[in-house]
Amino acid sequence: MTDAFAPIDVAGRSMANRIVMAPMTRSRAYGPGATATDLMATYYSQRASAGLIVTEGIQPSPVGQGYPDTPGLHTAEQVAAWRKVTDAVHREGGVIFAQLMHTGRIGHPSLLPDGLGPVAPSPVAAKGQVFTHQGPMDFVTPQELDADAIARTIADFADAARNAIAAGFDGVEIHGANGYLIHQFLAPHTNRRTDGWGGGVAGRVRFGLDVAAAVAEAIGGHRTGFRISPGNPYNDIAETDAADVEDTYTTLVTGLGDLDLAYLHMIEGADRTLTARLRKTWPATFVLNPLTHPAPTGPDALALVQDGTADMIAFGALFLANPDLPARLAARGPYNTPDPATFYGGDHRGYTDYPHL
Repeated sequence: MTDAFAPIDVAGRSMANRIVMAPMTRSRAYGPGATATDLMATYYSQRASAGLIVTEGIQPSPVGQGYPDTPGLHTAEQVAAWRKVTDAVHREGGVIFAQLMHTGRIGHPSLLPDGLGPVAPSPVAAKGQVFTHQGPMDFVTPQELDADAIARTIADFADAARNAIAAGFDGVEIHGANGYLIHQFLAPHTNRRTDGWGGGVAGRVRFGLDVAAAVAEAIGGHRTGFRISPGNPYNDIAETDAADVEDTYTTLVTGLGDLDLAYLHMIEGADRTLTARLRKTWPATFVLNPLTHPAPTGPDALALVQDGTADMIAFGALFLANPDLPARLAARGPYNTPDPATFYGGDHRGYTDYPHL
């Protein structure tokens, strides 16, 4: 039986425990040019007792931004600002990975520099609205990425990964989940291409695999994690064919396994058997954000490390309410109660339906 509070070696690096701070959108990059702030340095350093911190989603390019006041890693100013955050976490003995998140069709032109609009594998608009500084706005039909734009986007991820290391991060997590760009390539509903980037499973997983390969080549596989959410309908994703979901994600995870990455981070769906299957397929550290809806992930989830379901467990809302969460988990409480109104740090209070946190 494995102890959740025991150290764990992840791609050659020792982490103090098996408790992960999950990535959570905060919308607090109020500095000029979408830069990190002193508040963010305080926020992450307060939670440095996690075995691993994964940051909020960071756009790898200007067009990758989908929400107000989210930070980037594509300019020198952003790199310098993030250095204050990583230095603060390292002073407290923490390990911090930057989550690289291109939102694809999730966003709005008003959030982007003049002339830019959301992009996606296919011109299929998401149902619903996104919060902007002008209030909620309907999602627009995204521009379909052509082959040259796909290549540039892959290069943007690799460049952002290099910038993350220059900013002092210990590694990066590629966001392939929750209905954002990589997930849009994976899902048949949002990827209606008939070229080599779509069609069957091999075409739909290609973009995610190529992004991971480019990032691993840029900074090393030992500094690269990848996040997935099979069957997650968030952001109007429709992965409803169980056989296709299993085939798609088994193929993806097998391909990622060949890249010698640091870890796979899975947001669990309703099928625990798929979790077990992908856990068996994956050759390295397996991080699980377990399905606990409607409650946030709580102390009982540590049993999933003890029984071998996962190597590490990601906590979201409970980490917001309890910055010293590992110590409280070890002492079996007490816990501050998470307030759903604070799940996001910016002004878009309507976006709190994050069932896996």
